[in-house]
Amino acid sequence: MKKLYEKYRSLPVQVRASFWFLVCGFLQRGISVITVPIFTRLFTRAEYGQFSVFNSWLGILTIFVSLNLYSGVYMQGMVKFERERRQFSSALQGLTLVLTATWLGVYLLFQDFWNAIFSLTTVQMLALITMIWTAAVYGFWSSEQRLEMRYGKLVTVTLLISIIKPALGIWLVLHADDKVTARILGLVFVELVGYTGLFIGQMWRGRQFFSRRFWIYALRFNLPLVPHYLSMSVLSGADRIMISNMVGDEEAGIYSLAYSVSLLMTLFNTALLQTCEPWLYKKIKAGGLQDIAVVAYPVFILIAGINLMLIAFAPEIVAVFAPPSYRDAIWVIPPVAMSVYFMFAYSFFATFEFYYEKTGYIASASAIGAVLNVVLNVIFIKIFGYYAAGYTTLACYILYALFHYIFSRRICREFCNGEQAYNATILLAITGAFLLCGFGIMATYRFIFIRYMFIFLIIISAIIFGWRKKEILKNIMRNLQNSRELGEI
Repeated sequence: MKKLYEKYRSLPVQVRASFWFLVCGFLQRGISVITVPIFTRLFTRAEYGQFSVFNSWLGILTIFVSLNLYSGVYMQGMVKFERERRQFSSALQGLTLVLTATWLGVYLLFQDFWNAIFSLTTVQMLALITMIWTAAVYGFWSSEQRLEMRYGKLVTVTLLISIIKPALGIWLVLHADDKVTARILGLVFVELVGYTGLFIGQMWRGRQFFSRRFWIYALRFNLPLVPHYLSMSVLSGADRIMISNMVGDEEAGIYSLAYSVSLLMTLFNTALLQTCEPWLYKKIKAGGLQDIAVVAYPVFILIAGINLMLIAFAPEIVAVFAPPSYRDAIWVIPPVAMSVYFMFAYSFFATFEFYYEKTGYIASASAIGAVLNVVLNVIFIKIFGYYAAGYTTLACYILYALFHYIFSRRICREFCNGEQAYNATILLAITGAFLLCGFGIMATYRFIFIRYMFIFLIIISAIIFGWRKKEILKNIMRNLQNSRELGEI
């Protein structure tokens, strides 16, 4: 143990920080995933659907209220205004508070109208607006911790909040008549108590609530990205809202469970992206596009293989995560799980758009995908029921990734002397094989022996692939060790 600790201490701070940032990501999502089997049994299907619809509205309204200022523009500004980071942080906290207070005023003036629009109570709407602000506070603070490699506080806060949220939620739900509101109030109480201190700390260090220069910079950068952020929220949340309105809360609950199970793989996706993205930016800056594909193709195959395993074990996972009344969720998991692959792949293409600040490309691709998702849902949910939403989601994410791939090629022609990072034929082969295997496994759900043969073949293939490509993973870690802080990339 002493040798392991000494070896750990000898690692560069970037590597140690990256490890703990991955741990934070797993903690945040992992604990919430672990508690899904508890809440599916404490809630009725209709109540679970209502809570999922609340979360969908939370994701969509966050874009309008906070403009997602803690996402794209914050990291960009922290690098651009390196010598004024504290002032920039406090100014953006101030701007977000003003935006939230303004929208709170708009809601209070016409609360009956808004309650009817969103099918939420006054208490739920006030909790929603509060959670938008607390999420932004944590977003600013955690990004600052990541940038400055201060992982100790981040891990501590994340672990405490991630444990207390579900623990308090379970207690409140067990002792309440309105279980949905009780669950929501548990979340907002923990976030208010846990994150208000982070807000005060950043404001105290920066001592700059208003800055015309920083506010204008942030608004100019992020306002063109609003269609992109909004479209991403619509893509991930509109289907549950539409199922609730067009079919019923119970069906929205079943679909929400399938969606939550399918997004298990985003735990791994997020962890892998947090490792790869700084490296991708570094390669683009250095003009090393030829090195990107060497890492990208094996990573795509890895993500495809992991998602295939999720699809293969979908019947067993649903049985663990929910009572038998949710059994039909297994037929939604395959298309949504395949969508997760395209969610991951798009990031490798969109990196070029973010690096060269082509916000128009980002917004247009996202808007097309979101509009198409709503239109297809309106048409096909009426015909095939809530099952259709999984397939419309898959179709839209395929189109979404395709547009970002096309735009990345255009950017490479314009800024990279025509050199391309990816080969279309190889990408098509990987993606086509993945889709065929995914639907093939789904066809075996009623034939358990054949399904387990599929699983065996996938495991053997993964072992062979991992052994042959182990040098790729070593190269990723080697590049990560050689990388400097994100502010210098």
